[in-house]
Amino acid sequence: MYNKTALVGFSGGVDSAVAALLLKEQGWRVIGATMMIWDPSLPIPGGARNSNACLSPEKEDVSEIRALAEKIGIEYVTVDCRAAYRRAVLDNFRSEYASGRTPNPCVICNSVIKFGILPKAAAALGLPFDKFATGHYARISQDPASGNFLLLRAKDLSRDQSYFLHRLTQDQLAHTLFPLGEMTKTDIRAIARRAGLSVADKEDSQDFYCGDYNDLLRFPNKPGDLVLQDGTVIGRHQGIWGYTIGKRKGLGISGFKEPMYVVGIDAEKNRVIIGPKAALYGSSLQAADVCWTSGRPPAETFQAQIKIRNLHQAAPAQVTVSENGQRFSARFEQPQLSITAGQSAVLYDGDIVLGGGVIV
Repeated sequence: MYNKTALVGFSGGVDSAVAALLLKEQGWRVIGATMMIWDPSLPIPGGARNSNACLSPEKEDVSEIRALAEKIGIEYVTVDCRAAYRRAVLDNFRSEYASGRTPNPCVICNSVIKFGILPKAAAALGLPFDKFATGHYARISQDPASGNFLLLRAKDLSRDQSYFLHRLTQDQLAHTLFPLGEMTKTDIRAIARRAGLSVADKEDSQDFYCGDYNDLLRFPNKPGDLVLQDGTVIGRHQGIWGYTIGKRKGLGISGFKEPMYVVGIDAEKNRVIIGPKAALYGSSLQAADVCWTSGRPPAETFQAQIKIRNLHQAAPAQVTVSENGQRFSARFEQPQLSITAGQSAVLYDGDIVLGGGVIV
C-alpha cells in the first residue's frame, strides 16, 4: 500500500520516463500525466520538421506514451491544457513577435502551464497527490535558516534547465520533485536501457514547436525599411517578426566589407536595424515582470551572475532593483553579445537561482 503519491509530467521522452521509474522504485504511487496542448486550429506543418517538439500534432496520439506508462507500471492520464496554453503561451508568442521582441515560450509554459494548470487540472479530475515531479535537470533544497525553498542548477551543468524554471514560486517549489537533478544524461539513458524502455535512445526535444514559426504567427505582410544605425535605408523587409537580434543570413543585403547582422528592431517605426558584429555587444539591460524565487529580491543592489539566454555563460553583473522588485537593471563587468528584448535574464548566486525577468 502506498503512503505517498507523485503526479509526474509525462511527455513520453526518456527523462520523464526515468523520473517516473525512479519514483516508483522509491515506493511512490506514480501517476503519469500528459499535457494536451496542440491547438487544432493550427495548420498541420508540412515538409521537414521536428516531430519530437513539445507542440506537435503527433503529441495528440498518446498510444505510445500510454504503452510506456504500462511498461513502467504506473497509472496514466491525459489532461486537456489546450485553452490555457493558447492564452498563456501562443497568444503571448504572437504578441511579443508583433512588438519586435523574441519571447521564450518554454519559460511561460513551465511556470503557468506545466507547474500550474497541469497539476491543478489533475487534482480537479479527482487525482490527489503529494508531489508533482518532472524530468527536468534542476535541484531543490530548503534553506535551514529562512525555511525558503531554493532552486538550484543541476549537478550536470551541461544539461541544466534551471533557466527555464526561474519563475517557479515558493509554493510550486515546495510541492515539486526533480528526481534527475543529481544525474547525467548518460546515467538516465543507462537506467532506461536496463529497464527495457523503448525511449532509452530517443532524441531530446529541440524546440517548442515542430514547424515554421510563421504557422503560429500568421501575420499579414507589413513591409518596412532595413536601415543602418545612422538611419540610412539599405533594403526592405516584409515584417519585423521575421528578424531576431544577431540574425545574419537571409537579410537580402550585400556590398559591405564586413558581415552585417540585425542589431536592433524598432517596432514603432517598423524598422529593422543592421550593423556590424561589434554593435551586438552591450554592457547593460533592463528587465521587467520580475519573479524572485524567495518572493523578494536579496537586496536593493547586489552582485549576481546573469544568463541572458539558456545557452549563455552566466556573466557577473551589478544589479539594481526598482519599482518594489518588479524591475531591475544590470550592468555587466564585460560587454555581452546579443542582449535581446523578450528573452529572460536569469540571476544566479553560484548554483542558486535568485529569480529573473523579461528583458525590455
